[in-house]
Amino acid sequence: MKKRILVIEDDQDINNLIAMNLKDMNHDVDTCDHGKRGFQMALKGNYDILVLDLMLPEMDGLEICRALRAADVYTPILMLTARDSEADRIVGLEMGADDYLTKPFSVRELQARVKAMLRRVAMLTQAPKVDSDQLVFDGLTIEVAKRSVKLNEQEVELTGTEFDLLLYMARQPSLVFSRTQLLDNVWGYQHSGYEHTVNSHINRLRNKLEADPAKPKYILTVWGVGYKFEGGAPRENSAS
Repeated sequence: MKKRILVIEDDQDINNLIAMNLKDMNHDVDTCDHGKRGFQMALKGNYDILVLDLMLPEMDGLEICRALRAADVYTPILMLTARDSEADRIVGLEMGADDYLTKPFSVRELQARVKAMLRRVAMLTQAPKVDSDQLVFDGLTIEVAKRSVKLNEQEVELTGTEFDLLLYMARQPSLVFSRTQLLDNVWGYQHSGYEHTVNSHINRLRNKLEADPAKPKYILTVWGVGYKFEGGAPRENSAS
């Protein structure tokens, strides 16, 4: 199904290349090469995905990402960066980006990432079968249909990817998942070298859910393997 995508990239050759290949996937693509103008387009354009460069004139990608999330715009963001340090990538994720690609990247990988993100968007927009499904643990309530989380009766703000990761693990408590399994099932792709994407999201979830992130109660590390969710067997309730 055709989707609306906004590409904000100041390198005109890369901008044109991305737009051409996304159009080849039968999507409507708008482009912009300036940060502030791109931010306004993203704010008002009702896009399905944003492809956002990190380094932009007038307003950089991190500022755009932070401002959109502050304005309660949760359009999935694929961030592009020429920086190859893990710290730079983590900062992007902390600001609310859902995924990232490091330049130079292949067209096939770009298309695969966009397809995976659109599959997630489609899953999120499907009408739920019931008004309110709940997973209830000790102090933690996950409202599946509403896509909301409460910790000790207080609302916890999660990004779409954070919620998907938490829900996937919470539906299978005590089961250990490798980073590759989580990439495949939550992000929708497997790619060697991107396991630290999982690490970053796990850390963000812990900072939001755990009283002491260094001694987690819900999301535990299984050394040498991956992660698991603990909290006792869930009580899953459905609206009648």
